[in-house]
Amino acid sequence: MGSHRAGWLRHHAHSLLLTAFTLTYGLLYANRHWLHWPLPAIITSYLADVLALPLILSGALWLMRHVYFRQSGFTLPVAWVISTWAVLSIWFELLLPYLQPHTATADGFDVLAYALGGLIFWRWLNSAPVYHYSLQKEKPRLN
Repeated sequence: MGSHRAGWLRHHAHSLLLTAFTLTYGLLYANRHWLHWPLPAIITSYLADVLALPLILSGALWLMRHVYFRQSGFTLPVAWVISTWAVLSIWFELLLPYLQPHTATADGFDVLAYALGGLIFWRWLNSAPVYHYSLQKEKPRLN
């Protein structure tokens, strides 16, 4: 029975992790705009930045798998992950603070948070789907 649970977890880890990240990001957004719960500064300052790349790249991965390539085993090349990190870092930490100094602030730790998110995506979300035959329902046996 334990082996079946471990197989189930490996099979659904991507969906569970992506769902947890999406809900967490949604709660952070709701808290920032409506709830205003007091949270530690590290959470309000950097957690959304850590979650940004996994969410953005998971959306890109889904589009590549289901719309563009139509191959369920496609994974994003590391160059795509690095270039997404670079574009977000340059836009939000260099250009936007320069263009809108009253509303945007540059923060080098945000760049590190984006990088951590990229690593999380690369390690746990950018894998080809794993299909376990043991997870499929067995057909009833005729005696």
